Order: sequence, then structure tokens, then C-alpha cells
Amino acid sequence: MSMKWRAPILLIVICALLGLFSCQGCNKAQGIIKVGILHSLSGALAVGEKPIVDAALLAIDEINEEGGLLGKKIVPIVADGKSDWPTFAKEAERLITQEHVTAIFGGWTSASRKMIKPVVEKYNSLLFYPVQFEGLETSPNIIYFGASANQQATPAIIWCLQNLGKRIFLVGSDYIYPRAINSIIKADVAAYGGTVVGEEYILIEEAKEIDNIIKKITESRADAIINTINGDENSRFFKALRKAGISSAKVPTISLSVAETELAAYNIDEMIGDYATQNYFQSINTPANNSFVGKFQKKYGTDRVISASMENAYSALFFWKNAVTKAQTTSTDAVREQLRGAALSTPEGIINIDKNNLYTWKKVLVGKIFPNKQFGIVWNSVSTVEPLPYPPLYTKKHWENMLANLYSQWGNKWWK
Repeated sequence: MSMKWRAPILLIVICALLGLFSCQGCNKAQGIIKVGILHSLSGALAVGEKPIVDAALLAIDEINEEGGLLGKKIVPIVADGKSDWPTFAKEAERLITQEHVTAIFGGWTSASRKMIKPVVEKYNSLLFYPVQFEGLETSPNIIYFGASANQQATPAIIWCLQNLGKRIFLVGSDYIYPRAINSIIKADVAAYGGTVVGEEYILIEEAKEIDNIIKKITESRADAIINTINGDENSRFFKALRKAGISSAKVPTISLSVAETELAAYNIDEMIGDYATQNYFQSINTPANNSFVGKFQKKYGTDRVISASMENAYSALFFWKNAVTKAQTTSTDAVREQLRGAALSTPEGIINIDKNNLYTWKKVLVGKIFPNKQFGIVWNSVSTVEPLPYPPLYTKKHWENMLANLYSQWGNKWWK
């Protein structure tokens, strides 16, 4: 090769390497900071996920209106997970390597998070995850804003056994979160003197099993149902319950994956009187939450509602903004250190990030579904609850083996 060609080719190679390994270089040159917003904008899970994008964009707008971050404008790059878990991994990698985002805010199901996890770890990026989940993992590259099992499922079981009855029927979608959380719930039910009288699963977007499950619920003589169905199958499930004569007064349901967004989308008459356990409800009557709800509805419409995952996504961006400001860089390692132990006043109250496991300390709320498509709070934990990634009823090794067995029996996937 002649000398006159070597220099240009070397320059091209260097530029390509800089583009791959210095994801923030192009952002700095343009005076912007890119962040990825990764949720399902289509498919069965979009009803819960699309509103989370709106909440994240509201936070970005507010930060930009206050002058941006490090003197730069935050630019959101929104990607569609398509309710398809492998797509979440592909889109996460594209956001990091092609769009050069500095962090990703997103993920919905635990299966989607499990697919994103090795991607952010490979590229040493950060994922801010906003949804309740089973726990049973930690990662230096994930900040867990959703409730862990001991901040949602376990309090739900204790409250249920004390107030609704001892005979519990479990129903959920067939992927890692419902299977794992129900393993934890079964241990909790036994420990607190209850009995699991049935356990059934529904494939997402395949509702043909529902009638058979309703029959089993009737035959079980259950006192209450713990529901971990995700997405549109919730509407079909509640409709089938009422059609079979199972009312909320006879056999109440406590849902772990139903929030205000689902109530707004489904037939509320089929859900009134049932319950959900979350860490945030739109009905929280505090100045901070009323301000948040007002700003959201001013931007998107007074008919819009807010869920716990939406509030988590909104708050996560302000945690990230504060960490970047303190670190004076968007570098993952520096930002992560500023996030450890960080506290912030949010619409749900003051929460803080655990310095060891990067989970968040949160209050627990039990809400009853009212005709106005909101939850009336019937119980709260008063103080924030320390997150425990691995429930102490069994060893960490026990929980890891349970996950490994599920992953293996599903053909090395996190879903059936």
C-alpha cells in the first residue's frame, strides 16, 4: 500500500474506534447529552409501557427548561421494545453503540430486564429500571427503582392473610417474574399460616387458558387471588371472573401488576372492590404528588392517569441528573458512585438508593379499586422498607438454583 493512502485509512480506523469506544464524544461535540428511553410502544404490553415514556419525557423537559445538564440539552432517544423480550436486548445495544446514549431508562417485564442486563454490563452503561420485580439479582449497571419482593409481594401476603383469608390462589403470566415471585409468595404464605390452594399461568397474548383457570379457582374455594398477570390478559381475566359469578366481595383479587393505567384502559365495573399493592398511587394527597399530577396532566391531558412505574421513571431521571451534576460527568463509574446512598424527595415521598445493592428504599401501599378508576389507600407501611434482593426465608443459593432451573427448563430463556 502506498504511503499516500495509509494516513487517510489510519484516520478512518481511528475515527471508527472513537465512535465505538467513546460513546459520549459525538454528544459533546454537538452540545447534547443523549439518553435512551426503551419501552414497548406496540404489542400486548404497550398499555402499561407507553405512559412510562410520557413520564420520562416530562422529567427531561423539566430538566431542560431549568438549563439542561452540565450546560447541555438532554435529548431522549425513544426505542420500541415491541412487547418482545429479545427486541429489548437488540434495542439496548443499538442505543448504546449507534445512538451513543449515556444511560438507558426502561425495561418492563423481568424478562426484558434480564435481556438488557448483559448488554449494559458488556458496555458498562447504566439501566434505570422502573418496574416492580422479583429481586433475586444485583448488577453494578442497574439501578432498581421498582419494588423488590419484600417491598410489595410479602407485605401483600401478610395483609391478605390478616384481612381477606388464609386460602390463596395464585395466577400469573408465564415468564420469569410471576414464576419467581410466586415461589417467594408460596414460602411467605406457609410462613405466615396460610395455604396455597392453586397456581396457574397464562401465556401473554394467549387467553385460551383463562376459562379453565376460572373453573379451578371456583373449585379451590379460595379466599383470595394473588394476580401477577401482565398486560391485556388482565382485562380478559377480570371479565371471566365476573362472568363466572366470582365478585370482588366473594373472592377479592390482589394484583401486583395492575395500576392506574390498566384501570383507565379496562372495564372498571369488572374490577371495582379488588386490590393492588404498589409503592405509589396517584391518589396520594401530598403537595409534592399533587404538583406532579398537575404537571403531567397539563402536558398530556386531564384524563391521563399515573402509575407507580411512571412515577419511578420520572423520579429516576432526577436522581440521574443530580448524580451527573455532582460527578460533573456522565461517565458510568462516576455517576454510579454518586447514586450510591443518594436520597431525593419524590412524588411518592423521600426515597433513597441503597449504597450496596442499588435497589431503592420505598414505602408499601395497599389500594382498593374505586369507581373513579383510582385506588383508595387502605394500608401503608408508614416508613420506607429496606430492599432485600434475596428473601431471607431461604438462602441466596436456593433462589439462584430456582432461577437456574426455570431458565434451563425454558430452553435457556426467561419465558416459556
